[in-house]
Amino acid sequence: MPKKGGKHAEMGKEMQPQCKRAKVEAACSPSVMSFESPDSLFGSLISPIKQEMFFREYWEQKPLLIQRNDPLLASYYQSLFQLSDLKELCSHGLYYGRDINICRCVNGKKKVLNKEGKVNYMQLKKDFDQKKATVQFHQPQRFKEELWKIQEKLECYFGSLVGSNVYITPQGSQGLPPHYDDVEVFILQLEGEKHWRLYKPTVHLAREYNVESEDRIGNPTHEFILKPGDLLYFPRGTIHQADTPFGVSYSTHVTISTYQNNSWGDFLLDAIPGLVFDTAKEDVALRTSIPRQLLMQVDIADSTEKLSSLLRRLADRLENTRELRSSDMKKDFIMNRLPPCLGCDSDPLTPGGKLPKIDSKIRLQFRDHAIITVEPDQENSVSIMKPPSYAWGGSARRETHMMGTEDDTASEDGTSQQTHGLRFPLSYLDALKQIWSSSTVHVKELNLISDEEKENLALSLWTECLIEVI
Repeated sequence: MPKKGGKHAEMGKEMQPQCKRAKVEAACSPSVMSFESPDSLFGSLISPIKQEMFFREYWEQKPLLIQRNDPLLASYYQSLFQLSDLKELCSHGLYYGRDINICRCVNGKKKVLNKEGKVNYMQLKKDFDQKKATVQFHQPQRFKEELWKIQEKLECYFGSLVGSNVYITPQGSQGLPPHYDDVEVFILQLEGEKHWRLYKPTVHLAREYNVESEDRIGNPTHEFILKPGDLLYFPRGTIHQADTPFGVSYSTHVTISTYQNNSWGDFLLDAIPGLVFDTAKEDVALRTSIPRQLLMQVDIADSTEKLSSLLRRLADRLENTRELRSSDMKKDFIMNRLPPCLGCDSDPLTPGGKLPKIDSKIRLQFRDHAIITVEPDQENSVSIMKPPSYAWGGSARRETHMMGTEDDTASEDGTSQQTHGLRFPLSYLDALKQIWSSSTVHVKELNLISDEEKENLALSLWTECLIEVI
């Protein structure tokens, strides 16, 4: 096990200078989470830090520690997930590996203590109590509605998938060795206390998970204790390790993570094929043949000048047209994100009220869950997409959220899943953008030639519950 930082009663003075840049003491008690909008939810999550300051000074740059002494917020955090929830959750038919990992850090390495098959609560408790093992619970938002509400709003806020794991660690123990992740991390301390050490990244904004040896990471740049109601953020690539101090019966925290494979590099990998496809239709230079035997060469250095020239032509087209289409990233996001958490209010999921007519005023529903896209393989069409409608009630899609099933494209009957959406002629693009960007719009004012087209567009969107008539 990595060397501990000592009993937390001895940490005080030594830790204060190390935390000075990242630590923010709450000047006043923040309110419990606000779910009015994605923006208000994130604002309440990082309160009292303002969002502008967070993205200017911390996001992808350095850790942020928010230590709060707020019993109300601590009680709310505890309600998100607690050790006592495990017994009831095990009755849902949880499996080792898929739903729960049992692990412990031994001599700087992760030792997995999983059994086979279904998780037995009594065996789980025995491993926790006697083997000092950490319980890692995968994607608890599948079972805990309040986490579903938080993560669904955060997915709307970031425009990126948001996952979570819960870690429950007994006193005097550590679950994972020093490592860094490929995600932006928000830690919410739910129960007990956790001793954290953060280290300077060896790979800034890392693209993959990696374990680091104790002798390579040097001294911590930050060292502190998280208590219930506290929040910690750190960028991907930040090396970290955490243990539950002696004298604290156990610690429970939830790690909320986002922005995996969501960089400019990922976006370019996704969008450049469409840009090349569109440009080649108009620019003969991209349609000329590559040199004879180029694919047989080991070294293609002689062709780099030509490739650079073609890339500049692509850049010129992008600057002139300002069109860059994301295809697979959008599909992955819309197909795998959480559905809206509507509680008992399922009315927005079924068409109702007035049919849209030419004189109707309409409003887009579920703005944060609908995406307009023009894909390279849809040369003359535009789509407005949303997650499959069967999932909007919250069961099917929520149950598999971020679980990485064996075949992400296969459904239970063996058929491939299709992105649920409506496809229209490309001439409808401006009208769809008009509906998207306006709080309300009259059907007769849509940017389409005929009244028939305007009514057909409105009726199609209404049938899929994407608009409502005001």
